[in-house]
Amino acid sequence: MSNVGIIGIGSYVPDKVFTNEDFEKILDTSDEWITEMTGIKERRFAEDMDTSDLAIKAAEAAIKDSGLNKSEIDMVIVATSTPDHHFPTVANLVQHALGLNHVPSFDQAAACTGFIYSMITGMQFIKAGTYKHILVIGADKLTKITDFDDRSTAILFGDGAAAVVLGPVSENYGIKSFELGSNGEGGKWLYDDKDTNYLQMNGREVFKFAVRIMGQSSVSVTEKAGLTSEDIDMFIPHQANIRIMESARKRMGIPVEKMSKTVDKFGNTSAASIPLSMAYEYDNNKLKDGDNIVLVGFGGGLTWGSICLTWGKNKEDTV
Repeated sequence: MSNVGIIGIGSYVPDKVFTNEDFEKILDTSDEWITEMTGIKERRFAEDMDTSDLAIKAAEAAIKDSGLNKSEIDMVIVATSTPDHHFPTVANLVQHALGLNHVPSFDQAAACTGFIYSMITGMQFIKAGTYKHILVIGADKLTKITDFDDRSTAILFGDGAAAVVLGPVSENYGIKSFELGSNGEGGKWLYDDKDTNYLQMNGREVFKFAVRIMGQSSVSVTEKAGLTSEDIDMFIPHQANIRIMESARKRMGIPVEKMSKTVDKFGNTSAASIPLSMAYEYDNNKLKDGDNIVLVGFGGGLTWGSICLTWGKNKEDTV
């Protein structure tokens, strides 16, 4: 069974930037308060684009980066909580838009943890020998389920997408370990209200849960990989809140310069958050061949998940 890793990565964020100063004009809040409490300075709004539009652009970038032909993609998995429709799925729309020859495609819903779940789902298909190259996308347009009269949630969210191509990689590279979990009892703390169709959140309870689970899962997945915190070169947490991220980083014993931070630029983009940060670090030459990386997220459900992997893009030719 081949190791499975990332052989291509790409991202897309809309052009429209909405700053904390913009929120000061419509809500009783301030740039100082938002920055101190969340670490967010600005976020992107999709406006006339939908989730599938964001996903398609990220997917095109990831496939190009992989060096593969589109005909070599065997499956499409999209992690999202904000699909264009219940059906066809965002994955169906991506598959059609990219002309991916009727390959299987489906959406996976695990809120902000969706990308982690989708990565591990794709890994299983490749390890089983059923498929070889799987396009995994995290994409969300959270602005369409955000109540802009609610200052406790409106300031947090933005729109975006990022994608990876999973495939077989050579020994010592790829996904080393993972952890997935959920606790439906906590679903009442973070959910999409069916009457208003707006996201609802008990901030205090979600914060307590996230602080505990992010650190705990990060340590667990590192140990499962047979590594220590000193072996980790990049820590990429879900970009929800800088205080939660800092708590997880400290629990891991990771120096601040090794933690990816894009929450200030993009806010919380749900399923796009982790791959968007990973793509940002890659684009800025911060991910090097052989680097050990920990990805960790939490989300509505409540869900959580983490992955430890060794970076080594395009190692397929040595398999």
